[in-house]
Amino acid sequence: MMHIGLNFGFGKLDPEVSDHEVYRSETELAVLGEQLGYDSVWAVEHHFSDYAFCPDNLVWLSHVAARTTTIKLGTGAVILPWNTQPLRVAEKLLMVDHLSEGRVLFGMGRGLSRKEFVPFGVPLEETRDRFDESSKMIIEAIETGYIAGDGPYFAMPRTQLKPGPYAPWADRIFTVAGSHDSMMAGVNNKCRLMSFILRPVDKMMPVFQAYQDYYLEVWDEQAPPVSLNVAMYCHEDEKVAVDGMYEYVGNFFEANVAHYEMDGVHFANTKGYERYADNAALIRDKGVSQAGKDYADAALYGTPQMILDKLVWIQEQMGQFELVLQPSFGGMDHDTARRSVELFATEVMPKARQHYASQLTAAR
Repeated sequence: MMHIGLNFGFGKLDPEVSDHEVYRSETELAVLGEQLGYDSVWAVEHHFSDYAFCPDNLVWLSHVAARTTTIKLGTGAVILPWNTQPLRVAEKLLMVDHLSEGRVLFGMGRGLSRKEFVPFGVPLEETRDRFDESSKMIIEAIETGYIAGDGPYFAMPRTQLKPGPYAPWADRIFTVAGSHDSMMAGVNNKCRLMSFILRPVDKMMPVFQAYQDYYLEVWDEQAPPVSLNVAMYCHEDEKVAVDGMYEYVGNFFEANVAHYEMDGVHFANTKGYERYADNAALIRDKGVSQAGKDYADAALYGTPQMILDKLVWIQEQMGQFELVLQPSFGGMDHDTARRSVELFATEVMPKARQHYASQLTAAR
């Protein structure tokens, strides 16, 4: 069956909206997601600003776990260089997996924003090495119940973790990646891939194909389906949906560019982030407004039939894939997001899953 989840960003555009209201809204939508038949809920990790503020996604997911019974609980992602002790990440993953009876999906990422790295005292130039070292330690720890490290960043003796593993982690570990380097690092850890869709899928196929080819080369087996993390707005009225998406996505994209300095010139000279320099140059050439429209074109928006048509097209490009929807962003209010999530669940999800399954059967 086609996996469809929801990803929550914990951001706000209007300073008059309280931080508490953001948490109340996102949590209510997450709990509703199980009732509506979504397969998973995910939470980002971000710090220090209204762009997004979920400083510990495993804490939030443990709360959602207590209010649900079946829905999977994903970290999208734990940013490993911000967590200065891999030991603590592994301990929390194991604990929440016990509390939720094996529902955790562990997504990890490297991070990008200088605004977040500076307060943590972690130079951007060290993030690749820190990620590679800590990711291997954490994966081994949650799979075996023991953690050890040779350094240079996280040297520690072999130590038993309690609670130990609840259930096998095979097929539950993701790299949440936007760069080619991070995708390849995920393959080395035998991770599944979750990727934020910033351009139409057909434009991203060379990157996905490179990931799949490398996965086959390293592990001598086909890569699992890529999980597409994409903004979604569903409404019965086409004009309302299109106008709303361009407004919400435009707002979110501008906040995204500002937070990550995506049009900055610093990437070209920052170790491990050189590949972002080309994208930054494109944004500077196009302008933030036009680049935001391109981002909106990659989103899932429109009437239920429009979204269904786009999902059919995505399957034509990719074959198998998984879908994680961003349901609330760019100043979208709670009621608007709720109606969109409900309409997608009732009018899009059953038909999308049916078509997805039938196409896979026909391809066999």
